[in-house]
Amino acid sequence: MILRSLLVLHRWLGIVVGLVMTVWCLSGFVMMYSPYPRLSPEAQLRGLAPLHLAGPTQWARVDLPADTPLSSATVEMSGSRAVLRLTPARDPGRPIAQMRAAPLGIDLATGRALAPTSQAEALAIGRSFGRQLGIQGAPLRASAVTIDQWTVQTARRHQPLWRVDYEGGDTAYVAGSGEVVQHTTRAERFWGWLGAVPHWLYPTLLRQDGALWSQVVIWVSLAGCFLVITGLWVGLSRLRRDRAGRVGSPYRGLWWWHHMSGLVFGVLALTWVASGLFSMNPFGFLDSMAGLAERERLAGPLRWGELRGALARAEIPPGTVRIEAAPLGGRTYLARVDAAGTRTRLDAQGRRAPLQRAELLGALAAGPRLASLDLMTREDAYYYAHKTPAPLPVWRAVLADGQATRLYLDPATGRLIRAYDANRRAERWLRNGLHSLDLPGLRTRPLWDLVVLPLLAMVTLVCATGTWMGVHKLRRDGRRIRNRRRRRRHQDRAPAPTEGLPA
Repeated sequence: MILRSLLVLHRWLGIVVGLVMTVWCLSGFVMMYSPYPRLSPEAQLRGLAPLHLAGPTQWARVDLPADTPLSSATVEMSGSRAVLRLTPARDPGRPIAQMRAAPLGIDLATGRALAPTSQAEALAIGRSFGRQLGIQGAPLRASAVTIDQWTVQTARRHQPLWRVDYEGGDTAYVAGSGEVVQHTTRAERFWGWLGAVPHWLYPTLLRQDGALWSQVVIWVSLAGCFLVITGLWVGLSRLRRDRAGRVGSPYRGLWWWHHMSGLVFGVLALTWVASGLFSMNPFGFLDSMAGLAERERLAGPLRWGELRGALARAEIPPGTVRIEAAPLGGRTYLARVDAAGTRTRLDAQGRRAPLQRAELLGALAAGPRLASLDLMTREDAYYYAHKTPAPLPVWRAVLADGQATRLYLDPATGRLIRAYDANRRAERWLRNGLHSLDLPGLRTRPLWDLVVLPLLAMVTLVCATGTWMGVHKLRRDGRRIRNRRRRRRHQDRAPAPTEGLPA
């Protein structure tokens, strides 16, 4: 009775959830080669025009108290004007990541706060960005965007947001702050609709409500896990031994393929659905604040007065596209950045100041005891390149705290690049390891492709055949019900039998 109930539940649940899982598999093929369109930090740097600063006196125009605490500061071009972007120090009473804090933009030509970007300014910024990045074709227009498919996560905090369309089919999105925050190509958008959008259940209508989207993905994933588990249970229970003593399936045709492939690849299907569920951090069981406190401790306090003096003394050679504040251990440093992303560290006097191991040790001393500090020249299990770059060499610091936190630090500036506490390490294996088969020894391409493609094809077969079988059974049951009703109506319309004549 229990087995029959599970079989019925598995069959009917497989029609809807199995269809979603089939779509996940098919879109997964696309996701292997074309991820969701995004403007990478590297591309954003390449799209910046070289810095043109008026001179040391421009910093005096910025009317801020010298003791203003800051979290970060950058100087870059926005179209044809140089701008200073300051992020205020994090308020300890607000439990949000500092990346969510709204930076203050200042026009260095006037020293005043930037007004929201106008349509004409957005078009000019888009023209400069396209020229620097090498986008084919001139910008055609700048259109106001409230929210769309490619800015669904960030549109609200970047208002007014302008979409700049180019002749060649590219689009760039310019925020009200004057920053270019997204770039897509025609090909990326096409493959995005076939890949990331269905794979992440990411249509704008659903994704614009983050809480609702999260709950839909979590509960559909849980239903998928239940579907696979019941399928494995039913599949094992349905195995039969023939007269020769061999164990096999009692089914034939497509049913045999679903039964046997499900037994072999069902476990892989379960790990993929479960790891997709883990990527949503359901119920907060993989919550992590790794990097937030460590970043603040490493940098130490940063104040506008000291930063202003360092900026006034810094030498800006041709090719520089950005200046970043790079405080370390409570001392003020700057990083000069070129379009290739190369950072040159300067001290508060404007002199080159390559990072020394002793400085890094001193900055790390402000936190938990240090277990080890190594300059890594090869990837390890947590810092590696797969779909995102991982520049080497990099400093790896392991803390002797309760989490055995790992910090990966930029060798040029000491900037924290990645941080892993116990939960983030668990997430790395439960999500990336299981979902993307992002495992040591398997990340090298094309080896990874040669392994993943046939495995994904077999899981697709399991999901697709199960969905088809459920639909086929539904249609067959529907025909049976219609035939039964038709016979009943025919019987109701049939004349009553005549009584025999009396003798």
